[in-house]
Amino acid sequence: MTPPAPGRASTGTGIHHLELWTHDLAVSEPSFGWLLGELGWSAERVDGWPLGRIWRHGSGLYLVLEQSADGHGDRHDRLAPGMNHVALTCTDREALDRLRQDGAAHGWSELFPAAYPHAGGPEHIAWYAENAEGFEVEVVASV
Repeated sequence: MTPPAPGRASTGTGIHHLELWTHDLAVSEPSFGWLLGELGWSAERVDGWPLGRIWRHGSGLYLVLEQSADGHGDRHDRLAPGMNHVALTCTDREALDRLRQDGAAHGWSELFPAAYPHAGGPEHIAWYAENAEGFEVEVVASV
């Protein structure tokens, strides 16, 4: 491996984790728990941390959902500066169609339904949804 150029940090290998702050963990946890579980992520509980949840992907990436007293507001605004959405992958179009079919029963409202599955463009196969707190997810079919 070639060392980084002087004064430049070494190249990273990807995202280590994502941490999302929620106004109300009881509202957001069920929707994220269902979706991430369907996508093969494993839920973890941390003893002594009642206001945080972790889901871990097989790649090592993990997502944290935390209700923090330091948060402002009562809803995520995906249209404000900051993170717009989290994009995840699923195995294929059939899995994507199942998520779309079952999403509403698990707290997700579909975005751009008239354009499904090509709301991201004609070559892009994805489902976009938003939960009750305003968090948007995009689930992209890998194949």
